[in-house]
Amino acid sequence: MLNKDVLHYIGLIMRSRNLASGEGVLLSIRDKSAKLVIIAEDASDNTKKRLIDKCTHYKIEYIIIGDSTELSNAIGKSNRMAIAVLDKKFAEKLKEKIG
Repeated sequence: MLNKDVLHYIGLIMRSRNLASGEGVLLSIRDKSAKLVIIAEDASDNTKKRLIDKCTHYKIEYIIIGDSTELSNAIGKSNRMAIAVLDKKFAEKLKEKIG
């Protein structure tokens, strides 16, 4: 469960166009533009494994937290299992807010 402060900050990152979702997450991992990947706890095992393996291979930090409904609502899109923060400073601040 993500707190409101974290969800609002994710929305801010989305509005600043420094966030990827959907298939853009995998693309941003591959081109190393992702600085932090957040994976929903309720994502399928296959999705989690694929994203974790990609993040590990490309040495990108990831966090498994929250659920897909929270992530989807925070960015204003439906059915999102993962998001990628594309800006280093936003990623650091988000990690700080998550704890």
